[in-house]
Amino acid sequence: MVVFDWLRHLMEFKLFSMTEDSYLTVGLLLTLVFSVFLLLLVAEWIKKTLVGRVLPRYQIEQGTRQSIGTIIKYIILIAGFFSILQTNGIDLSAFGILAGALGVGIGFGLQNITNNFISGLIILFERPIKVGDRIEVANVTGDVVKISARSTTITTNDNISVIVPNSYFIDSEVINWSHNDRMVRFNFPVGVSYKEDPEHIRKILMEIALEHPGVIKEPAPDILFDEFDDSSLNFNMRVWTTDFTNKPKVLKSELYYKIFKRFTEEGVEIPFPQRDLHIVSGAERLRKAD
Repeated sequence: MVVFDWLRHLMEFKLFSMTEDSYLTVGLLLTLVFSVFLLLLVAEWIKKTLVGRVLPRYQIEQGTRQSIGTIIKYIILIAGFFSILQTNGIDLSAFGILAGALGVGIGFGLQNITNNFISGLIILFERPIKVGDRIEVANVTGDVVKISARSTTITTNDNISVIVPNSYFIDSEVINWSHNDRMVRFNFPVGVSYKEDPEHIRKILMEIALEHPGVIKEPAPDILFDEFDDSSLNFNMRVWTTDFTNKPKVLKSELYYKIFKRFTEEGVEIPFPQRDLHIVSGAERLRKAD
């Protein structure tokens, strides 16, 4: 009985007064901490259930599922937090002073955090980017793997995670390679000697493009005769792909390997810059001057 009395007195110990008739006790504080912890677990579980089990039944893409799940999680957290306070008899008006102090803090030192949080909400609702998109922002290129309240995580091709503040996606220019879908067209320049037949080169390049498994056959690739350069005839190989959206340099390398091999077999000359230099020695110049 002594132990129970001690625990009861401990739980009823008043930490400070919130209003004239209400106090924050140890028991109330522990109840609030446990309730908030439980709320976080439930909100995260609901999000994962929606994203992983419910929404996939409706053929919704991964990025959209993540956005919906995150928005619902935030709604549950906000509604649950106020419900916890009211259920435990806490007068929300008691937080007026705290809200005022928080406003001053935001005005002086939390502008960036507030800006990134609001930017995160804008991203989730407008969806200029979503999980799974291939993007370029702030000199960073990679795939979006997570959008949180303050920042967005991007994974590069080198498997490096870059944490970008959400405000960058609102204030800066963002290139989204897969905003509508992951089908992207790449342009690869190819130059040959002036002695080569352009039609023959076009045929070779078209065959190489169509044979590559990563190149989409519809829309079909095309070969443009780009320009007459100083020492070469320049062509532009344009190909569509979905498999190499996040690794264009790999596709370029594979195509160039095949082009070089085929040009070698066909005897096609790959040009290099040529210059004619005329050198006149100093003694000869003096003789001409005399």
